[in-house]
Amino acid sequence: MSRLWGRFAGLFSNRTLVGVDKVGNRYFARNEKVDGIMKEKRLVVFKGEEDPTSIPVEWICWLNGQRKRAPTPEEMAELEARRERVKLNVALLRKEEEERKAKEGKAKSMGKAAVPDLKSFIRQFPTDSEANKSKEGSNSKYAMSDKHLEESQEQEIPEYIKKQAGSSEPTGSGESFRPGTWQPPT
Repeated sequence: MSRLWGRFAGLFSNRTLVGVDKVGNRYFARNEKVDGIMKEKRLVVFKGEEDPTSIPVEWICWLNGQRKRAPTPEEMAELEARRERVKLNVALLRKEEEERKAKEGKAKSMGKAAVPDLKSFIRQFPTDSEANKSKEGSNSKYAMSDKHLEESQEQEIPEYIKKQAGSSEPTGSGESFRPGTWQPPT
């Protein structure tokens, strides 16, 4: 009964049919007075169940006001043909990709991603014996350079900075700043 009443009331409403999509949804526009200003309201009447996913993108843009004009049937047919061409191109690309992988001998398994080769990854890192040898050689080299660094820093530090060494906060800036001279309070 309510559907019949809705159709009867629709005959006398001020809405105008703007278009119909391929599914059969009908799109309307009506002018309403909102806060003293005439505004265009856009709506859709679904064919069958109300399924918002059945609305094409072009009509969604028109409903949201992103398009000023409703899509024409010619435009809709052109866009549908373009979508079909894109689907065919994607299918061809997938087929070519599978053929290429089959030629390489690495046919892709169904639904699983390829697992990285763990052995080749581990070979990048030195073994324990190699790491110890490199540490021993590098420690003696760095120990010598640290000793020379400390001696050279002590010779270059001016007296007024040595007197401030007991201070709890670092002071000095500019030319008087020497990296590594401040020691935390003990």
